[in-house]
Amino acid sequence: MGQPVVQTIQRDPALFYWILLPITVVMILTGILRHYATILLQSTPKKQPLPNVRQHRSLIRGVNLRQNGNQLSPSSFQNRRAQMVSDFKEGKFLADPEGRGKPRPNPMTDPAAMEGMMGMMKGQMTMMIPQTLIMGWINAFFSGFVIMKLPFPLTPQFKSMLQSGVGTRDLDVRWVSSLSWYFLTLFGLQPVYNFILGSNNSANQVTQQMAQMNPNPGAMGPDQDPDKLFLNEAENLEVMEHRWILDGVEDRILAQLA
Repeated sequence: MGQPVVQTIQRDPALFYWILLPITVVMILTGILRHYATILLQSTPKKQPLPNVRQHRSLIRGVNLRQNGNQLSPSSFQNRRAQMVSDFKEGKFLADPEGRGKPRPNPMTDPAAMEGMMGMMKGQMTMMIPQTLIMGWINAFFSGFVIMKLPFPLTPQFKSMLQSGVGTRDLDVRWVSSLSWYFLTLFGLQPVYNFILGSNNSANQVTQQMAQMNPNPGAMGPDQDPDKLFLNEAENLEVMEHRWILDGVEDRILAQLA
């Protein structure tokens, strides 16, 4: 049988210096600037009253018990769950027990809530504006270029991801277009940002989006009723099925050693 024909394209080596390298450098510099812009736009956190801190931490304790309860013995878990469910239902940890059952105030009239929403808008702007400008810059000057070939084989499912903006159906899937290189650097530069800025940085767009889509388990928004959150957590604890991780550990160890 004949060997498969290897597809070769005469690619100008100058594409590395005039397209691939500039896009990569611009994306790295944009991430660094986004990191420092986010730091500059952050407002100084205000000191929270002690009842609010207690309310927040108590809800987190309930979430931690539900998520990590399998590490406790059955008796210890049952005692903790019974006490926590009783306290949650009675509203012992509410910062404002007198407001229990009353409608929540309009967050638009709360200065603290308005400040939080403004902070979220600032974070969205620091992500959207640079990426919109870079996307327009690449579309205007570098659209339609094939700039590199990956050294490893890929399945045809990667073709749409690696060859955006190139309308050639028979092109080898390993060739990467300039627009696809932009998306690859957008989602793959987190190790570079960690090396330059440290692990706790604000440069990566994907990390920030995931943090906004998946907030902390005990986070309370300005329009959320703390009493309902405690009641929901109490219900989750009541219906939870506890399985101790050390249950039958002797038999499992003996089975592995046999």
